[in-house]
Amino acid sequence: MNKSKVLVVDDEPRIQQSLRAILEDEGYEVGVASSGEECLKYAELKNYACILLDIWLPGIDGLRTLQLLREQGNNCPVIMISGHGNIEIAVTAVKLGAFDFIEKPFSIEKTVLTVRNAIRAYQLELKNAELIQSLDQEYVMIGDSVAMRALRKQIRIVAETDGRVLITGESGTGKELVARAIHNQSKRKDASFVEINSAAIPEDLIESELFGYVKGAFSGATHSRKGKLEIADGGTLFLDEIGDMSPRMQAKLLRVLEEGRFEPLGSNTQIKVDVRVISATNKNLDELIESGNFRHDLFYRLNVIPFEIPPLRERIEDIPLLVEHFNKKFSASYGKKPKEFTQEAIQILQSYAWPGNVRELKNTVERIVITVQKEKITPKELPPLSIEPISSKPARFPSLKEAIEDFQRKYIEQKINEAGGNISKAAELMGIDRSHLYRRIKSLGIDIEKF
Repeated sequence: MNKSKVLVVDDEPRIQQSLRAILEDEGYEVGVASSGEECLKYAELKNYACILLDIWLPGIDGLRTLQLLREQGNNCPVIMISGHGNIEIAVTAVKLGAFDFIEKPFSIEKTVLTVRNAIRAYQLELKNAELIQSLDQEYVMIGDSVAMRALRKQIRIVAETDGRVLITGESGTGKELVARAIHNQSKRKDASFVEINSAAIPEDLIESELFGYVKGAFSGATHSRKGKLEIADGGTLFLDEIGDMSPRMQAKLLRVLEEGRFEPLGSNTQIKVDVRVISATNKNLDELIESGNFRHDLFYRLNVIPFEIPPLRERIEDIPLLVEHFNKKFSASYGKKPKEFTQEAIQILQSYAWPGNVRELKNTVERIVITVQKEKITPKELPPLSIEPISSKPARFPSLKEAIEDFQRKYIEQKINEAGGNISKAAELMGIDRSHLYRRIKSLGIDIEKF
């Protein structure tokens, strides 16, 4: 295990030796410097977990040294030390970015505790920065097609407002990705982004998930719990699969959007919230409104700013970039060297219709990274993707919709067959949700009994 490195900066050898002995006894690797100039030099050569910096130094003093450290981009915690306690100096040091301030003569216990807390806080800060960076990479938008450039421009414009957004598009196109991009570029970016999936939560639970409840509200409510709406206060609430929300919940949601307040289950006290609502669906809400399954007044409330995400088959020029991104991502995750996809393999991937869109492509690349031992991916190494490209027999069908449905029907039947009739496994192979697959099976009239 690597020892944390600590730098002691003091022009008195006795102080250097004393602090060095104390900190080495605690398991730290300790270096010493006698001036601010030496401190700046050593800090460029090594990554210190903490610096103990005397205020009174020959040449540039400790406060100026601290200021120069920060200007150089060194953010490691600095503990200022001095034999002359002065509140004004201490306040100045903290304003310049010092972690803490200790006085001579040193208390061993206080010195050790202060250094330990400083290092712990710094390590936590680094971990948080890594987490934020990994989240940013997880939700990065890949693609340079005309459609993607237009989408990014629209996001930048919309993010500056508080207007409600309705995102439509097929399953797997990246609707949550767009919602997060809008949130991350908005004035609410430092507040919470809270998601609730109407299709994934049973109807009898979605009300408590959205509004929360108080203790004793129902059998089993042994404590109070905040709902998604309250948690998202000041931030963004993402209502995914809004087309699957029940009529009863639609009415309750409409009231919240109109009044900006709600009551948790079992409570008579209203809670006022400031939440930006972004919703998404892969269903045709116009058809649902005509059939009476979706409220037209709720639709108008949600659809202030419409977004339509293009399917992957309409931006095939982005496929090489997506493949490269997922290839690097999963290779790093599994500790492998990234694969080399040949141009022929990429062309095969671009000729496929991708009914599961980007999610299906992502799962396909992950499968290749895991299962294929060869470094070079040719068409032979690709998993079976399709019976035939969707565009191979366009004249058979009077409309594009019927051509797509015919392709999807054959593709789904093929995957169910490969999965031995197991619908859950077939959905996994396709890279889509099981509930979505069941809906497609029903809408396409596929008889699963024959499998």
